[in-house]
Amino acid sequence: MTARLGVDIGGTFTDLVVIDETTGVTRVGKILTTPKDPAHAVEQGIGSLLEDSAIPPSAVRAVVHGTTLATNALIERKGARTALLTTEGFRDALEIRHEGRYDMYDLFIDPPAPLVPRRLRREVRERLLADGSVRQPLDEDGARRVIGELAAEGVEAIAICLLHAYVNPVHERRLAALVAEIAPQMAVACASEVVPEIREYERTSTTTANVYVAPLMARYLEDLERRLADREIPGQLYIMQSSGGIALPPLARRLPIRLVESGPAAGALAAAQAARERGEPKLLSFDMGGTTAKACVIDNGVPLVGREFEVARADRFKKGSGLPIRVPVIEMIEIGAGGGSIARVDRMGLLKVGPDSAGADPGPACYNLGGRQPTVTDADLLLGYLDAEFFLGGRMRLDRAAAQRAIEEHVARPLGLDVTQAAWGVHRVVNENMAAAARIHGIERGKDLRSYPLFAFGGAGPVHCWQVARVLKTPRILLPLGAGAMSAYGLLAAPLAFDFVRTGRQRLDRADWAAVNQLFAEMEAEGRALLTRAGVAASDVRVARIAEMRYLGQGHEVEAAVPLGNLSAERLPTITASFEAAYRALYHRLPSR
Repeated sequence: MTARLGVDIGGTFTDLVVIDETTGVTRVGKILTTPKDPAHAVEQGIGSLLEDSAIPPSAVRAVVHGTTLATNALIERKGARTALLTTEGFRDALEIRHEGRYDMYDLFIDPPAPLVPRRLRREVRERLLADGSVRQPLDEDGARRVIGELAAEGVEAIAICLLHAYVNPVHERRLAALVAEIAPQMAVACASEVVPEIREYERTSTTTANVYVAPLMARYLEDLERRLADREIPGQLYIMQSSGGIALPPLARRLPIRLVESGPAAGALAAAQAARERGEPKLLSFDMGGTTAKACVIDNGVPLVGREFEVARADRFKKGSGLPIRVPVIEMIEIGAGGGSIARVDRMGLLKVGPDSAGADPGPACYNLGGRQPTVTDADLLLGYLDAEFFLGGRMRLDRAAAQRAIEEHVARPLGLDVTQAAWGVHRVVNENMAAAARIHGIERGKDLRSYPLFAFGGAGPVHCWQVARVLKTPRILLPLGAGAMSAYGLLAAPLAFDFVRTGRQRLDRADWAAVNQLFAEMEAEGRALLTRAGVAASDVRVARIAEMRYLGQGHEVEAAVPLGNLSAERLPTITASFEAAYRALYHRLPSR
């Protein structure tokens, strides 16, 4: 007997799926998340699921895990005490950002504060030019002094981001070596390793976020591996990445920023798998859990993947109000609307739902775990969408009277409504919010969601999908078996994969094709070596190439597929056609000649 386990930690519940590879039987499990010690719920959930499935721990050959731990640490600012080493004159890049306003009409915008306060952002004397040549050598004596000062101040992690280091990482690597020599206990990350790309602010923000969560993720993964060993589970632990691929723990410890959207990515993969199995060319993934709802566009059985996203937004729906993270990620919109989202009446007498959530602790009022605020789950229970006697398969009884008291006190009475009307109002408001956010997500990507069937899953997805689909005017709704644990199933559909990136600025009509081919060859060799170490056979490795290109004079790039093999001027028409197709798909037109 052999089996594989998928484990997804959500804000309210931890979902588990086990597949017996001998018989093909699949079983699902659900347990309340333990926010103060997430690995505890994982350990308890795995033990219960294996026992219920009559699968011995020794039969488990792989455990695939998705977690929101890194995301929560960034949002709640519970990461390591972090410092930044940067080129002299550039310590304020994190604060200056793009010098733009994400809302030009709001005089009181308040972007999130940098992860590193100004007093811990230190400059070192060195300078590289844009071509990577050294204009001013690194002042090692000054660097040693700065590193020693930071260590004395109790800094736990250091981000190193020097100007133009993506072309020549020599100074960043030397600084990392000095940190290892002076303060070997300190976590360190170089921008040239985390995100070797142009655009100084995005590189600095991403590198800082990476090292900010690194100690926390390292401790968590070590604890989880120890618990699995204590359970006598011999299988390899894999970690889901934001891009939809899985990685081994050593890589996850070194680049934890790539795990920020790992949980939601698994749900999108499950929807993509369903689209391929059903032969659906288009699908809108709608994943509504206990804390948030996620929507993702699936085209041709593949979720949209982007190169950048934001975390910890000051305004959830306003792009530019968060911390930019420059890593591959499955593109989706995340709405603060889940079963645990709290309903309230604001000062204007309007009903609001979310984005704050009761989570797993104390949870909705009907859970009887200490929660007193009315939530979407409480409203759904009063409306008859949930069975109080059969929640979690009968393992958890819901308290209808507690839900009624919470809705009546905080919603019905202030609005002058009866309890059923108030519950219906909560249900309708959260549905309208989710549908509006999903529609904006589609419009921003040039997609008309009226032609996309809705694939609904997550603990609350099937309860709310009808009203969301009605607002979006989607053609039909698809509901999978075991919808509440579908994200955990998606973990088991994920490939072992990784993305590599290099910056090589070229004009295509004057390109140095030898240099371009060398960059692609370096990345492919690095990827093949990584997969070989993970036990993947050479014949099973698949390679895809993407280039970020733009018209001369434009400020931002568009991703386009690039053919495999040796590139040369003869293949320029193929590359150009691929770029123009991607540009037209995004903007529905090409610029005037």
